[in-house]
Amino acid sequence: MSLPSHAQVVVIGGGIVGCSVAYHLTKLGWKDVVLLERKSLTSGTTWHAAGLIGQLRATHNMTRLAQYTAELYRTLEQETGQATGLKQNGSLSIATDNQRFTELKRGASMARCFGLEVEVITANEARELWPLLNIADVAGAVFLPKDGQINPSDVAQAIAKGARMGGASIFENTKVTAIHQANGRVAGVGTEYGDIASEYVVNCGGMWAREIGRLCGVNVPLHAAEHFYVLTEPVKGLPSSLPVLRDPDNCAYYKEDAGKLLVGFFEPKAKPWGMDGIPETFAFDQLPEDWDHLAPLLEKAIGRVPALQTTGIQVFFNGPESFTPDDRYILGEAPELKNFYVAAGFNSVGIQSAGGAGKVLAEWIVRGRSPMDLWDVDIRRWLPFHGNARYLHDRTVEGLGLLYAMHWPFRQYETARPVRTSPLHDRLAARGACFGEACGWERANWFAPAGVTPSYSYSYDKQNWFEYSAAEHHAVRETVGLFDQSSFAKFLLQGRDAERALNRVCANDVAVPVGKVVYTPWLNERGGIEADLTVTRLAEDRYLVITSVATQTRDFAWLKRHIPADAHALLTDITSAYAVLGVMGPRSRDLLSRLTPTDLSNETFPFATAQEIDLAYTRAWALRITYVGELGWELYIPTEFALSVYDALVAKGTAFGLVHAGYHAMNSLRIEKGYRHWGHDITEDDTPLQAGLSFAVAYNKPGFIGREALLRERESLPKRRLVMFALEDSERLLYHDEPIWRDGQLVGRTTSGMFGHTLGRAVAMGYVAHEQGVTREFIESGAYEIEIACERVPTQASLRPLYDPQGMRPRL
Repeated sequence: MSLPSHAQVVVIGGGIVGCSVAYHLTKLGWKDVVLLERKSLTSGTTWHAAGLIGQLRATHNMTRLAQYTAELYRTLEQETGQATGLKQNGSLSIATDNQRFTELKRGASMARCFGLEVEVITANEARELWPLLNIADVAGAVFLPKDGQINPSDVAQAIAKGARMGGASIFENTKVTAIHQANGRVAGVGTEYGDIASEYVVNCGGMWAREIGRLCGVNVPLHAAEHFYVLTEPVKGLPSSLPVLRDPDNCAYYKEDAGKLLVGFFEPKAKPWGMDGIPETFAFDQLPEDWDHLAPLLEKAIGRVPALQTTGIQVFFNGPESFTPDDRYILGEAPELKNFYVAAGFNSVGIQSAGGAGKVLAEWIVRGRSPMDLWDVDIRRWLPFHGNARYLHDRTVEGLGLLYAMHWPFRQYETARPVRTSPLHDRLAARGACFGEACGWERANWFAPAGVTPSYSYSYDKQNWFEYSAAEHHAVRETVGLFDQSSFAKFLLQGRDAERALNRVCANDVAVPVGKVVYTPWLNERGGIEADLTVTRLAEDRYLVITSVATQTRDFAWLKRHIPADAHALLTDITSAYAVLGVMGPRSRDLLSRLTPTDLSNETFPFATAQEIDLAYTRAWALRITYVGELGWELYIPTEFALSVYDALVAKGTAFGLVHAGYHAMNSLRIEKGYRHWGHDITEDDTPLQAGLSFAVAYNKPGFIGREALLRERESLPKRRLVMFALEDSERLLYHDEPIWRDGQLVGRTTSGMFGHTLGRAVAMGYVAHEQGVTREFIESGAYEIEIACERVPTQASLRPLYDPQGMRPRL
C-alpha cells in the first residue's frame, strides 16, 4: 500500500465519527486530510448501531449539535447520491409513574428552550401513535415529531463519500501503530506501511481510542460494554411510519425495521467487555448470546408489546460499544499533547451525535479554539485516575443502564467509589455525612442527624435531606458552619515572571501586595469566561491559584499553555498537599480567635486578604474569602495536620453553635447570594459584561487575553444578561434549564437553581435575552414566569442578589 508521506491532518478511525471529522474538515477548505482505518469502514461499532436519531439532549449545546446532525442527515443523500435510510417518523417516550412523567415533562419544557417541536400527550394518544402499545400502566408520554431513525452503515458511507468528494483520502486496513511527537506537539503517525508526518492527529478510534491515546501519553477514559438487541420475525401490519418508542422504566427501546421490530436494551447492570484487550482480528464481530442476562428485560418487553409473545426472534444481537465514566462523550484537544484531538466514547449516541461532533471538532482544529461551550464533553474534564482499567471496568457496570435510568436531581454514582478522600473523611462519616462524588472526590453533601441513615431517597420534589440541609444553611447564616473544601484544585505559580504570566491570563489585576486575594475570570480572545477563580499573592514571586474540583485539568492546562516561553515561571499542581476547611458564618471570627493568636479584625485582616497564621498546633494559610455570602475564612492546612486542626475546631465550636455543613447547603447559600458557578452560570460563551462580573475585570490593564473583545462589547448594551430569580410559590423547586418567560415571551432559561432557605422559596440564575439590550428597566418592567414541567410559575426577577444585595455581610 502506498501512503502519503505527509498530511495536514490524520484522522484515526473509520467509524461514523471519524468520517464526520474528515468530511467537515474538507467543508472548511482543508483538503490534505488522510483517514486511516484499521480494518474496514464502520467495522467497529457503527455497523451494528440501532440508528436512532433523537435531538433532545441533556444540555442546550448538546441539543444544538444533535439538531445539526439531524439536518445533515436530511441533506446527505442529495449531496452524495448515497442513500441513508433516513425516516423522520418521530420518537415517543412513555412514563409508568408520575415521577418519570415529571422528568419527561421537564424535558419537554427544556426542548421548547431549544426550539424543538414537542408534544405532551396522554396514554391513549400514545397508543394512537403506537397501536401495539400496552398502556395499562402508562401515566403519560412525550412525542417529538422531528426525531427519527437511519441506517448507520449507509449514513457513514455517505459521509465518507462526501469527505472523498471534498478531497480527503481514506485508507482501509491500515492500523496506526505509533504517534510521533516533537517539542510538545504531535508530529505524525506510524503504520505498518510507513510513517505519515502531520500537523494534526485526530483520535476517533472508538473502542480502541484509549489504547491509541496511550501511544502518546494521552488519557482517553472509556471501556467497552456488551450491548444487546433482538430483531423479530416480520410483524403483520406493522406500520413503516411507527415512531421510535422508548420505555425507559423497562430499559427498552423499539423501532420498526423493514416490517420487523428491533428491541434494544439498557439493563441496569451491564457487562463490561474487552478487559484483556480487543482481539486483533475484530471486525464486524458479534459477541456470544446471553439469554439468561436478557431474559428479565425480554419478559418486560413482551408485557409492553404483547404482540411479541406470538412473534419469533430472528436475531439475538450482542455487540460492544464504548462508555465513559460519566456517560458523556470525549471531544477536544488533549491537554497532554498539542494538536492531538479526540472524538470518542459516544455511549450509544454516536449516530445521533456524529454530525455535530464532527462539525465542531473540525472547527476547533481549523480555528484553534472551540466554536462554542463544549464543557459537557471536553476531554479536559478527566484526571489520570479516570483512565485506570479497574476503575473503568467497575463504572461501566453502572454507566450503560444510567442512560435509561431516572435522571434524578442530585443522583450520585454508586460504582467505582471511593477514589479520592479527604483526610477528614472518616471524621465526617462519623458525624453522619452523606457523601457525593465529584471528580473522584468523596464530598459531604449533607449531614444526617443521629438515628437517620445518611443515604438519598431521590425525587423531583423535596428529597429526604431537605430539612437537614436547611438547618445547615441557617447555621451558616446565623451562627457558624464548617465545610470540608479539600477538593479544591490548587496550583502554585513560582518564579520572577509569575506576575507577568498571570497578569496576561487574568482579567483582573494581580499586581497586588503580598497577602491580597484577587477574584478574577480568565478569558478567551472572544471575551468568554474560560475560568472563574481566585489568585492569592503569597510572596513577590509566588501565587496560589484556587479553582473548582471539576476544572483541575482544564485550568492547569490553560494556564500552562499561556505562560510565555521566555518566562521564568514554574506551575505546580499542589492539590493533594493541602486540606481546606471553610469556617463560615457570623461567629466564625469568634470561633477562630480561640485557635489562633492572630488578630482577625477588619482592621488587621480585611476581606479578600490572606495571612499565614498559627492555628491549633500548626501553621496554615487563612484566606478571608467566601462562596456563601457570610463572614468567613478558608483554611489551607498541610494535609498531615488536617485532623488535629479539625478536632480543635470541633472542640471549640460547640460554644458557638458550630454545625457541619455540606455542598447542598453551599449551593443554596451561593445561589441566594448570586455567586456564579463556572460550567453552569458562566461558560466560555458568556462574557463578564453579560454575567455581571465587570467588577472583576481591570479594563485599564493592558495586554490581558480578551480585553479588546470586552472593550468592543462595552460600546453597546448587552443583549443578554444573567438575572436572579425567586419563585413566588414556595413549594416548587428549580434545578436548571427551565424556560424563562417575560410577558408571555420566551426570553431565556435558568442556569442553576436551588431552594433558598433564607428567602423561603426556590431561587435560580438564568440568562435573559433582548435584541434591543437588557437594561435594569427592561428587567424591572416585565412580568416573569419560569416553566417547570410544562407549567409556568410566577417569579421575581432582579439584576442584584436577592440576599444581601449590598454585599456587606462578608465584610462584617
